[in-house]
Amino acid sequence: MNHMPQPFINVIKEHHMMTLATCFNDEPYCCSVFYAYMEEEGYFVFSSESSTKHVRDISHNMYVSANIALETEAVGKIQGLQLQGLAYRPIGDMPKAAKRAYMRRFPYAALLNTTFWILEPTWAKLTDNRFGFGKKMTWEKETLMSTDFLSKESIAKKICKPPE
Repeated sequence: MNHMPQPFINVIKEHHMMTLATCFNDEPYCCSVFYAYMEEEGYFVFSSESSTKHVRDISHNMYVSANIALETEAVGKIQGLQLQGLAYRPIGDMPKAAKRAYMRRFPYAALLNTTFWILEPTWAKLTDNRFGFGKKMTWEKETLMSTDFLSKESIAKKICKPPE
């Protein structure tokens, strides 16, 4: 298992919101979601109701992209992380761990009746001008931890069930 390099994780930990991009029927869509990062597993956890457009999109196409960025006018502080990965409902023992991680980061979420989702990154690019102007680093996951035993068809049937 190859985890993201520490500079990527540092940026992830410095922020709490990402732009999540989905696509279904050739219609792209993006939204903002709060996230918790499960460092050991290398997963992002976000919370969304089944009725949202992005979750409906994910139920048909689990391939997503995301962006985490610092909004600043100071060129030397610009940082951004672009991701590609798989979004799905947690399976097996993952739901409890995902909920625990999210609640630790956002305790007020206990008031919500919501569903937790995993974003499992497969590729990432970090731009961080603190390391030098325009400095970019990339990372690619060698294998998928939770889904490498499933075919794309099985994933769609077992993990990405359409919302009821």
